[in-house]
Amino acid sequence: MVISMQRWVGKVAIVTGASAGIGSAIAAKLVENGMIVAGLARRKEKIEELKKNLGANKGNLHAIKCDVGNENDILSAFKWITANLGPVHVLVNNAGIILSTTLSDGDTESWRNVIDTNVLGVLICAREAIKIMKSKNIAGHIINMNSILGHTIPNAFVEANIYPATKHAVTGLTESLRLELATKDSPIRVTSISPGATETELSKSSAELLDGVFVEDKMLQPEDIADAVVYVISTPTRVTIKELIIKPTTEKF
Repeated sequence: MVISMQRWVGKVAIVTGASAGIGSAIAAKLVENGMIVAGLARRKEKIEELKKNLGANKGNLHAIKCDVGNENDILSAFKWITANLGPVHVLVNNAGIILSTTLSDGDTESWRNVIDTNVLGVLICAREAIKIMKSKNIAGHIINMNSILGHTIPNAFVEANIYPATKHAVTGLTESLRLELATKDSPIRVTSISPGATETELSKSSAELLDGVFVEDKMLQPEDIADAVVYVISTPTRVTIKELIIKPTTEKF
């Protein structure tokens, strides 16, 4: 199997949640490999800072303000990208949030915000990307950034409340989408990437909520996940890596 990013050089990639952590690392890595990257996030200024720090590369990074929990924001972003950068070839659904609440007596609005971003946002972005890919006969690639919590819920994560449920949803919808496209003989590939404990803003903000679960010097780094994205999309078009689980070597769950 020949691994190559050559066919993606000069093509458009959309990365949601690109302002920090894994999303930022993925955006940077794709730019380094020659892609035109549209970074979507609520904190557009963070993506603009990243662009300044990237230096000279074959690719380019464009910062777009977008709340993935808001459908109108997503539709506007895709419309701008198509008109100004070109049709999307790679979509990385990375944006995700976790809010402190409970399932037994939690706040409905908090539940809704997490579901809107972590599930509906993924679906809407995938739908819009597929529309474009189909209309342009693009053998594109959609990557949904999942989590180990989309496969199991250790006792230590009980306080994560609705977050694991949304990631289990990502597991199901990613495989359903892969099968739906495969039954239509579509060349569009779909992959779920599930990182274990990774040092990001999200893990740091959740440290108190997930007391003692993450051991900082043993965690994965965002660049590890970015490398995985490059590997997945570098495989030949006949190959689909439908699920990739990445864990720190010493992770005990």
